[in-house]
Amino acid sequence: MSLGDAELEQQVNDWLQWDKNEKTSAEIRELLEKKDVKGLKSRMETRLVFGTAGIRAPMQAGFGRLNDLTVIQVTHGFARRMINVFGQPKNGVAIGFDGRHNSRRFAELSANVFIKNGIPVYLFSEVTPTPVVSWATIHLKCDAGLIITASHNPKEDNGYKAYWSNGAQIIGPHDSEIVKIKEAEPKPRDDYWDTSDLHSSPLLKSADTTIDPYFAVEKPLCFYREINEKTPIKFTYSAFHGVGYHFTKRMFKEFGFPESQFISVAEQQEPNPDFPTIPFPNPEEGRKVLTLSIETADKNGSTVILANDPDADRIQMVEKQKNGEWRVFTGNEMGVLITWWIWTNWRKANPEADLSKMYILNSAVSSQFVKTMASVEGFRNETTLTGFKWMGNKAEELRKAGNEVILAWEESIGYMPGHTLDKDGVSSAAVFAEMAAYLQTQGSTLTDKLYSLYTKYGFHLVKSTYWFVPKPEVTKELFASLRKELKFPEKIGEEPVKYVRDLTVGYDNERPENKPVLPLSTSSEMVTFTLENGSIITLRASGTEPKIKYYIELITKPGRTQDDLEGVLAELDQLEKDVVATLLRPEKFGLIARK
Repeated sequence: MSLGDAELEQQVNDWLQWDKNEKTSAEIRELLEKKDVKGLKSRMETRLVFGTAGIRAPMQAGFGRLNDLTVIQVTHGFARRMINVFGQPKNGVAIGFDGRHNSRRFAELSANVFIKNGIPVYLFSEVTPTPVVSWATIHLKCDAGLIITASHNPKEDNGYKAYWSNGAQIIGPHDSEIVKIKEAEPKPRDDYWDTSDLHSSPLLKSADTTIDPYFAVEKPLCFYREINEKTPIKFTYSAFHGVGYHFTKRMFKEFGFPESQFISVAEQQEPNPDFPTIPFPNPEEGRKVLTLSIETADKNGSTVILANDPDADRIQMVEKQKNGEWRVFTGNEMGVLITWWIWTNWRKANPEADLSKMYILNSAVSSQFVKTMASVEGFRNETTLTGFKWMGNKAEELRKAGNEVILAWEESIGYMPGHTLDKDGVSSAAVFAEMAAYLQTQGSTLTDKLYSLYTKYGFHLVKSTYWFVPKPEVTKELFASLRKELKFPEKIGEEPVKYVRDLTVGYDNERPENKPVLPLSTSSEMVTFTLENGSIITLRASGTEPKIKYYIELITKPGRTQDDLEGVLAELDQLEKDVVATLLRPEKFGLIARK
């Protein structure tokens, strides 16, 4: 059938020849019969690539979607890349999957491709949290790891998250080489589709043996077991229809919490790929997705709520205030608290340790509270690009050089306090619970502690949002007008600009020869301004949507208390207005405000 586009016709013919899944083949045939050129192009002309957290896409037919065929293609590229690097890999791949539609099937198809390439596979028998797969890769000394998950994406999506031998997510050149091989050798071998002998293969082993060691290795994160055993605090927990319940419940037990103090949101306890009780499966969305958690907490007299996202690598925390209201902590506020907690307890256990070798990491768009605290307390802080693919690999690099990395985190409610090299919502849930239990014995709350830290180190208040861009070329025009041959704005509002870091062109006037330490991000626009008063503004173009995002952090001098909050918030509002007027200039560039 002619579509008037020879290249598209070839792609459709390839698909119908290569795809052995009747359901997805039928999707393409239906579009073909309707001569839906636009629909076919959207499925066929895009290609899967690795982003900030692996590959994520809707589960539909087409080369730009996740389905049996594209999972096989990506895994072929992954297997060939491993063979190119390691020769014949002997240590294998650890593979897990979440509770989404098709996750088990995609995991088994991937396992089959590795095995058909002579690569051993350690496969989890049931749904598993993302951090446990990172840990399994490390513990089993595997050559690589893989989890099939789309984390907190909508129910229509799935994902493919790959780890290298260090247990951290793949970065260049591995990610681009896998894609290159996938595109160069797109036609799957026939035996990749035949999984009939998968479970009898001598190369298939169980990864379940890593679960007990995961809990054992994370146990040292517990500092006050005797307090946990007697805490009067009741914690309400939600798995958000994901995989976290059984693992997080056990982690609470390992930390000594009585079972009676751990109250699960029953309706969201077990995996359900349709996420029926929440509008969006992301606890970071706040109150609108935490309705059942709050109802359960109120009914059971809980004062702290902890919620994992569906693959349990992220954690949200909510605390009941003295006036009966619930406070949903931001990712940055939780980052402030966990930085204080991990640092204080580590230092107590290591009073004579060399602080020049002790690091806490966070990402470029997260609060710089860590940097402020490090400058006062003497430990080291490094900032990475956005995403745990960067923080995990940076942590391993620092550790290899003889340093200790005790924590990494970023503002999108992701924390890495333990031995995984990816964010871990299971261990973090128990860490935050212990923090609340300890503070209760001091006559304090999580909210009280947050403000006492702001008084000691200065408020670090963050505001982030985005503006829509009318067309892609406007983004380039706007950023080009800011740099004007590197003559950046000298003031934002009334406040002088001290430093500018432009990772798109590789400029940072805080560094020798104006060369940034962070890797360049040449494919996407990203500029950070540090003001004379210490406040920080980052402008970043979204890599996936027509948006320009900004992250503003107002940093005040120490000494101001919770009573000063209203005045500090007014300063933050004024700084935001100045950022919009000076940097974004929406009227000039036709930007559309977020509703």
